[in-house]
Amino acid sequence: MRLVIKVGTSTLAHSSGKLNIRRVELLCKAISDLKNAGHEIVLVSSGAIGMGVGKLNLVSRPEDMPTKQAAAAVGQCELMYTYDKLFSEYSHTVAQILITGDDIESDVRRVHFINTMERLLELGALPVINENDTVATAEIAVGDNDTLAAIVAVNIKADLLVLLTDIDGLYSADPKKDSAARLIPIVGEIDDRIRALAGGAGSSLGTGGMATKIRAAEICMTGGVDMIIANGSAPLILYDILKGEGRYTYFKGKKL
Repeated sequence: MRLVIKVGTSTLAHSSGKLNIRRVELLCKAISDLKNAGHEIVLVSSGAIGMGVGKLNLVSRPEDMPTKQAAAAVGQCELMYTYDKLFSEYSHTVAQILITGDDIESDVRRVHFINTMERLLELGALPVINENDTVATAEIAVGDNDTLAAIVAVNIKADLLVLLTDIDGLYSADPKKDSAARLIPIVGEIDDRIRALAGGAGSSLGTGGMATKIRAAEICMTGGVDMIIANGSAPLILYDILKGEGRYTYFKGKKL
């Protein structure tokens, strides 16, 4: 299976912005094991700005663009150092790819991106993708890393996109406010009812929320790619997902 896994800032870092070491180690171990089993995996990773906030000892996520970009520059180094160190322990080689909206919108650049991705996967590498926040001047030129992950998944013809976040999936209501809220296990079509269930932004360190995930689902489903929203607090859920078990929301891609 060709699998794109997107991991959000809330999964990678504590609320302080510092790395959640235990969780990231479990994530890298599970991904390494799945690669050993023969799966092709691409990791779309948020967290550069969030980790830069922690590394620079800033009191909160910055609001102005230059400080966001500065935090991203510092945090991206920390992020890739961590991935390289952890995946190397399991004999897997990571490749860093930073892209902007222009890279996706340009036909020529998109073809180059796809060719590079295909060759990296052929060589057995693990591509780690993030938006190039140090040069992108719209907070995110592509839209956000959920959208970025969906665009990547469709372009490389992935079988499945998994969005690991801080919630089990899409609920019938906000589970933080409504005790009767229930998890929706399967979504076959994105309609106004589903869009209405999406809220605003997520954690204080990240930019995503359920709205961006529903938009990502629309991109995937239209492009024929299945998508899952699952809770990243327990990265071993990746094993359950590939066995068709576990607690999450599954968005079924259209057959092209």
